[in-house]
Amino acid sequence: MHSLLHTHHLSNDLSVAPQLVPAAMAAAAQAGFRSVINNRPDYEEGPEQPTSASIEAAARAAGLEYVHLPVSGGYQSPQEITAFGQLLQTLPKPILAFCRSGARSTKLYHASRAQG
Repeated sequence: MHSLLHTHHLSNDLSVAPQLVPAAMAAAAQAGFRSVINNRPDYEEGPEQPTSASIEAAARAAGLEYVHLPVSGGYQSPQEITAFGQLLQTLPKPILAFCRSGARSTKLYHASRAQG
């Protein structure tokens, strides 16, 4: 695995990762991912955190689909869970979702599966 990617495989179609930087988008494409979901709000960690726009530009340049679905680390609403589940159904697979540590993307995945 590329040093910019530290992924955790949740299913055949989804892996999660901690915060990704724009340079990791080319590595994600090389690893075979076709879509990226960013679950982290911009500036959650301050100005040193890469913005969604910078990551999206790199993702699209690498040929990846990109969606920004920012959610709180402590609470994910039923609407956010539904939206995540819909993305899992509609985005090209495999999908790489990320947040600060990978935990909220993992929670969204399990909650969306529980919703049916």
